[in-house]
Amino acid sequence: MHRIDLSDNAGRTFPAILRRQARASGGTPFLLNDTQSISFAEADELTDRLAGGLRALGVRAGERIGLYLGNCPEFVLLTLAANKLGAIWVPISTDYRGEWLRGTLEHSRCRLLLADAERAVRLEELDDPKQYGTPVFVGEGNPPGWLRYADLLQSVPIEAAVEQNCGDTCAILWTSGTTGKSKGVMQNYNGWIRAIDQGASPMFDSREGDIIYCVLPLFNTGAWITSVYRALLEGIPCVIEPRFSVTEFWSRIARFHATQTFLIGAMSVFLWKQPEREDDAATTLSKAMIVPFPPELRSPFEARFGLKILTAGLGMSECQLVANQLGASVELPPHSLGYPPADIDLKLCDDDGNEVPDGEAGEMCIKPLAPHILFNGYFENPEATAAAFRGDYFLTGDMARRDPDTGALYFVDRKKDVVRFAGRNISSLEVESVVRNHPLVQDVAAYGIPSAELESEDELKLDVVLVPGKQLSPEHLCDFVAENAPHYFVPRYLDYVSKLPYTPTNKVQKYKLRKRGVTPTTWDRQAAGYRVPRQAP
Repeated sequence: MHRIDLSDNAGRTFPAILRRQARASGGTPFLLNDTQSISFAEADELTDRLAGGLRALGVRAGERIGLYLGNCPEFVLLTLAANKLGAIWVPISTDYRGEWLRGTLEHSRCRLLLADAERAVRLEELDDPKQYGTPVFVGEGNPPGWLRYADLLQSVPIEAAVEQNCGDTCAILWTSGTTGKSKGVMQNYNGWIRAIDQGASPMFDSREGDIIYCVLPLFNTGAWITSVYRALLEGIPCVIEPRFSVTEFWSRIARFHATQTFLIGAMSVFLWKQPEREDDAATTLSKAMIVPFPPELRSPFEARFGLKILTAGLGMSECQLVANQLGASVELPPHSLGYPPADIDLKLCDDDGNEVPDGEAGEMCIKPLAPHILFNGYFENPEATAAAFRGDYFLTGDMARRDPDTGALYFVDRKKDVVRFAGRNISSLEVESVVRNHPLVQDVAAYGIPSAELESEDELKLDVVLVPGKQLSPEHLCDFVAENAPHYFVPRYLDYVSKLPYTPTNKVQKYKLRKRGVTPTTWDRQAAGYRVPRQAP
């Protein structure tokens, strides 16, 4: 392995890092899958050729190429090739279909649109792909009217990458759309590199022989910070896995002798619920970052699978590193966000911009103390960009509490999902975690309905999806909540619904639920005469 020295800002771009890594670790594998092993030197050469092909098709600095692809090494090579031209890559979620897909493509306005076989079919079903950019097919075959990725590789390679600054926009990632219309986050090189250099790399603390196993989708920021671009900076291999499989996960780890991975919390729960085997701990995997992760499962998970679960922190597309536990002088619980790094000023504020006292929930507001810490704005959306700032502070939309004793941060909820009731900020996530523990509840969304009595207050509402074929009275569910949580977690309103409105990336669109509000079918605790049981003081 070879860690790239990032002290020179002129070298903090991915094309420059790839060129340096190719010279220092040329023969070391960079991108792996079942059929390919691409070294750093080969990746540098291939991306020179791809950049030449993209240029021949008219791609220039500042223009965009859309990547509607499943996980594959070609995805990574195309991002690096585009950046060598000073162009910008736009990943399109493989979960997008229909109007959501159409809208994202229209808003992205890409020069080229690259898709694999599965996604090309979706595009053809949608309408003429040419209106969203020149279509380029990645894979075997040649659909009518499409250019071919393989032909790009036959192009005359570029001689040198376009000169760029670490603050230049290199990618646009679209937000999930949970609180409204999706926004294109313009990410600069330094934002990614900072998150790796100050966060992911020191947490994983790689050694010679380490191999990263990337199973997160490549339209996700986390996949690049924790896996792909971290491998580029550290000079170690990265396995690009097409998808997560709970039944084949450990055999795939063994197949590549992988030692590190990053997982979404649900993946770890699926793995935990698999039948135990005598050789569960006989795995090459030694370190896993899992977000979020149930604290009570940490020790038994580590013991069963013979690995270490790393503490995480908080990042977002607009600021990829907000807080982590690195350098903490006291031992913190795993679910703590830790502390902000030294290059940002982080305040917890109320709606008026006033800092809240320690122990109270406030919105995390970030002021960068160095250049290119935050994103470069929302793509062609100056109104949304302006609305995201109060003076020099970026308003994250995330709520946290600061512990009075340690000063450490603890996540509360998305600001728009926090319910303000009786002077308290109630986390909808905490309410949902309690309700989901009921054996008859399959899914739930908790959110606030404006109070008719007091403008600044909310009434808590639940939309509940029951296990198919089961029935549960609102009173019994409220009894369950009261027995397992503070009395103010008991909802004022409750609706049983057949499903919740999800984005294509499986996040509940609570703004739609709030807009629907109270309906004729809504159960009202007060109208029903239900009295909330209160625990003894």
